[in-house]
Amino acid sequence: MGIFGRLNGTRRPAGGVPPLTAAAVRDAILAVSSAEAPYRVRLAGPSENADLIADWRIRHRSSGEDVDLRLSIRMRLDPHRREVRALQEQRSSTRGRLSASREYGRGPGFSVEWTYERGPDGRRRRVKTFDTRDMRNVLREAVVGAGWTWRPRLLKL
Repeated sequence: MGIFGRLNGTRRPAGGVPPLTAAAVRDAILAVSSAEAPYRVRLAGPSENADLIADWRIRHRSSGEDVDLRLSIRMRLDPHRREVRALQEQRSSTRGRLSASREYGRGPGFSVEWTYERGPDGRRRRVKTFDTRDMRNVLREAVVGAGWTWRPRLLKL
C-alpha cells in the first residue's frame, strides 16, 4: 500500500484471509447493527447512491445548548476489486438561547466528547460520552475480516 492509501485510511486484509462473496460481506456489515449498538446499518434505497448506509444520530445537551450530531457512512461494494468504498459524512447543529449554528463535513474525520461526573470517592472524573470512530472501526473490521479492502472516499463513491 502506498503512502496515500495509508493517509486516507485504506485497510487491506491480512495475507491468507480468503475473500468472501459480496453477499457474505453485505451480511457481515449488516450484522454489525445490533440492539446494543447506538447506530444502525441498513440497505440503501434506490435514490441514495449506495449499497449500504450506517447511521448514528446523537442528541444531547452540552453547556446549555442542544446539540444534534448525525454521522452517516455510505458504502458501495465492488465485487471485482473486492473492496468496499466508504464515504463518511457528518452533520451537526447547535441551538442555544441566543445562537444557532450548523456544520457539515465529509471524509474520515471524527468527533469525541467527554462529560465530567463525580466518582465514588467524590472526585471529578472524565467519562467518554461518545466517539464517532466507534462505528467506523467496527464496520472496517467487518470488511477486512471478510477478506475485502476498506477504501474511504472523500468526494464521491
